Amino acid sequence: MKKIGLFFGSFNPIHIGHLILANYILENSDMDELWFVVSPQNPFKDKKSLLTDHNRLDMVQLAVKNYPKMRASNVEFSLPKPSYTIDTLTYLKEKYPNYSFALIMGEDNLDSLPKWKNAEKLMSDYQIIVYPRTFEGEKKDSEYLQHENISMVNAPIIELSATEIRNMLKEGKNVRPMLPPEVFEYLDGSSFYK
Repeated sequence: MKKIGLFFGSFNPIHIGHLILANYILENSDMDELWFVVSPQNPFKDKKSLLTDHNRLDMVQLAVKNYPKMRASNVEFSLPKPSYTIDTLTYLKEKYPNYSFALIMGEDNLDSLPKWKNAEKLMSDYQIIVYPRTFEGEKKDSEYLQHENISMVNAPIIELSATEIRNMLKEGKNVRPMLPPEVFEYLDGSSFYK
């Protein structure tokens, strides 16, 4: 059975931090592939700074084209809105019965996990791989890390954010080192984020 890690996000834009993390997980787990699931427009997020679904998908496809174990997924584009992780996983399980799926999430999302739709089913039916994030204040261990399907990876902490990159682009600053070269080329000369 093929094991697929699912890394959900807006990827607005995808940056080298995302690729470093994805590569680390692939090289240090039993995952066969890692899919970047581009999330459609979130009704609660600021629409002004969010590129269209297809622009963000294009950037992810460009970023992963030289990584054979990574791919871009637009699976949520055709699912009912808002997108719930459990619904996406259920759909993927039906579409790919010979694959097993694991969820990849930042440590900062762990404590809100019980508020997610069908959280108990999510935790009992799927492996959840948690990567470290920096915290304001003191770091605390989540009780959810004791769950048999939830594991923490010792991935490098990348202090790089898409928000910071968008702000730098708006100010005309050089973001080339922060982006995969293909994504930099895609954005360079465009009016995106300006």
